[in-house]
Amino acid sequence: RLDPLSFRQPYAGLVLDGVKTVESRWRPVLAPLENQTLAVHVAWRDWEGEEWRAVLGGPLGMNRVQMEALLESGERWGRGVVAGLVDVGQTWLCPASLQGEELSRLEQAAVLIGLQEKHLTHLSNPRWLKEPLSVRGGGDLFSVEIPVHLLP
Repeated sequence: RLDPLSFRQPYAGLVLDGVKTVESRWRPVLAPLENQTLAVHVAWRDWEGEEWRAVLGGPLGMNRVQMEALLESGERWGRGVVAGLVDVGQTWLCPASLQGEELSRLEQAAVLIGLQEKHLTHLSNPRWLKEPLSVRGGGDLFSVEIPVHLLP
């Protein structure tokens, strides 16, 4: 049994394609899962906001074609599914005073701008399932059994 967490697109795909290596939440949702594996659930709804485009196109230097390919990759299993797995690292609170190069580095890793006072969690070793597992998402963490034949 694994705990899945719902991610809105494009962030679910960005996590599973290894572009997003820091997750940010207002609450320390992932702290209890440090050194465990998290199932990535793809939410039905999109992220409201375009800051990810600014980070991909700016600091990460992607052009429109590269961005579109990345978005397509992230949609490979559709929505409302557990699409893959990622390992959870340390969670910490980003200080309100953080700025400059360190903040910029974290924003690139999170593919998001404005991380101050959010709980940040390192993510590593992302992998797509062999096939999607259709699951109704929960608000935060919930529990799901992933059949062995779907594991990467």
